[in-house]
Formats: sequence, structure tokens, C-alpha cells
Amino acid sequence: MRPILFFLLFSSALGSTATDAHAFETDRIPTSDGDLTITFIGHGTLMFTFHNNVIHVDPYGKLADYSKLPKADLILITHAHRDHLDPEAIAAVSTEKTIQVYSRDCADALSKGILMENGDVKTVLGLTLQAVPAYNLVHKRPSGEIFHPKGKGNGYIITFGDKRVYVAGDTENTREMKALKDIDVAFLPMNLPYTMTPEMVADAALAFRPKILYPYHFSDTNPHRLLDLMKDTRDIDVRIRKMQ
Repeated sequence: MRPILFFLLFSSALGSTATDAHAFETDRIPTSDGDLTITFIGHGTLMFTFHNNVIHVDPYGKLADYSKLPKADLILITHAHRDHLDPEAIAAVSTEKTIQVYSRDCADALSKGILMENGDVKTVLGLTLQAVPAYNLVHKRPSGEIFHPKGKGNGYIITFGDKRVYVAGDTENTREMKALKDIDVAFLPMNLPYTMTPEMVADAALAFRPKILYPYHFSDTNPHRLLDLMKDTRDIDVRIRKMQ
């Protein structure tokens, strides 16, 4: 049986700011320890709800009014680019108890919290977090500098019950990504020219074979191309959400 392929009509999230969590799409993923709710804020920005904990990933104020969204128990920051590290959005969703986890290149901007280097594994709020290297192999600025150098940014694997969720951050199809095992849900970026082409996303997904694949942060890249590339892959459920 072919995987269920989801495609939902979408409009540009960057053009307007939503003010309520109910304005966004959500998916519910069953785990051995209760349901995980994924809220698709847009671009590279997600919100996870598990038990009573709210986890914001790369909150970005152009996508939502964070003063009206649930406060964060945990904030994960993948790297220091403005559309991933937004100090105003972080402040709006934080309380004195909020824990921030961030990559090396965020250290100057985020003075409190937990710095995770590539490869680190930590337990936060009872959740196991693994920092996966996030970097470019091919795509570069006109100067020749790659957009995301190795060692500065993280992707994160978060374990919710028996489910391992991989949020890749801004990266290409690196050897570290392709060597991952037992990933249940993967968010892979497809934002040209900064991250991956649909072909790169398909290459990575076919290597580590997540059960559910969400392309995200895909801007003007056509997600239909990824659906076409993956149409004969029976064990990966490709889901398209409003994540441009």
C-alpha cells in the first residue's frame, strides 16, 4: 500500500501574523506516553505540546504574536540567523522558569540556558535531546562562504515516549543526518538556496527512512517535487503542511 500523501493548500505565512494557536494547523502523534501535538507555526518554527510541557522551536515574531501563544517550558534554538533566533519572540513566550537550549553560535545572544554542542545528549524536562550537526555541503554565498558552517548550528532529536522526532534546522543532507537511526518523525528544510533541494531531501530521507517526513522551511520551493520523488516509497509518509 502506498503511503498516505497529504497536501494542504497554503498561503505565505510571512505575509501576516497569526494571533492565536488555533489559527495554525496541528497534527497529533500517538506515543507510548501519551499524545504529542505538533503545531505548525510556519517557516522553520514549530510548537510541540507533550503532557503539560510546551516546547517552542525557533520562535519567530513575523509568524505569530507570541504574547498570545502558550508560554514555553522549553525553547530550542537551532542557530543564530534572525528567522531562527528572534530575541523579542523568545522574550514574549518566556517565563522565569523557561529553559532555553541553543547551539554554539547563539551563545553571545543567549546568556542563560543550556548550550549544546554538535553530538551532545542531555535530558531536559524528562525529555532526551540529541544535538545533530546542521551545516551546508554545497550551497554558498557569492563570496564563497557556505551559508551554515559546520559546528555552529544544531538540529535536535527529541524523544517523546517511544517516538524520536528530528527537527533538522538549516542544513543539507549531511553524512550525520543520513546515518540517523529509528527516527519516527523528521522535519527537513527545503529552502533554496540556503538548505536542500527536493532531491537532497529525498536522498536523506531514503537513507535514514523516517516513518513520517515533513518538509519544512521551504519558502518558494515547490513541495510537489518532493511528493513526486517519494511517490513510490512505501514506508515513508510524506506530509505537507503550511511551513513555507
